[in-house]
Amino acid sequence: MTMSISHTLDTLALFPLQSVLFPQGLLSLKVFEARYLDLMSHCLREGTPFGVVRLTHGQEVHGTRDAISFEPTGCLAEVIACDSTQPGILQVRCRGAQRFKATRPQRGADGLWSAQAELIDDDAQVLPPPEFLGATKALAQAIKALSLQGTLPFLEPYQLDQAGWVANRWCELLPIPQGARQKLMELEDPLVRLKLVDEFLRSRGVIET
Repeated sequence: MTMSISHTLDTLALFPLQSVLFPQGLLSLKVFEARYLDLMSHCLREGTPFGVVRLTHGQEVHGTRDAISFEPTGCLAEVIACDSTQPGILQVRCRGAQRFKATRPQRGADGLWSAQAELIDDDAQVLPPPEFLGATKALAQAIKALSLQGTLPFLEPYQLDQAGWVANRWCELLPIPQGARQKLMELEDPLVRLKLVDEFLRSRGVIET
């Protein structure tokens, strides 16, 4: 099925990472390279997002001539908090927004990648069907347990009444390869994503079959 494109950004700065960002997900970054420090300053000043794409070859920290490759489908990241505890280092917290398909990627003289970005429509607002309520309840329990441990891996508000949100949060928690996480993020239908998560949870005995 072809993803539904809402509109296009002429230029989007890209931040290749080893991980996958999901819509409404929380991303914490330690930024120290000059090009990314400049990017964070620009995003804060202009109130604009940047794009997170998963690296398929190469390293997150590299010289401007190092060869890297990355997935074309990524997720916009909105900067929600920024702090500097050491000179030249920023601790940044971001929220995942819309997914996008990067086209015509190019690398600037400073090593910063950018591309034209075709924005992908948000997940349809769909209630988790009755057959997936086990996955929903298990996520609520996981959130409670993590909160008691002082760990808050998700941004509020929690949307346990939305199939896409439930699926995305499980995709962030599950011990699966980043390549599989990427494929799940790319799925257009949130119910298909939740179904695959539910099957994984049942196979591991997290919820009853």
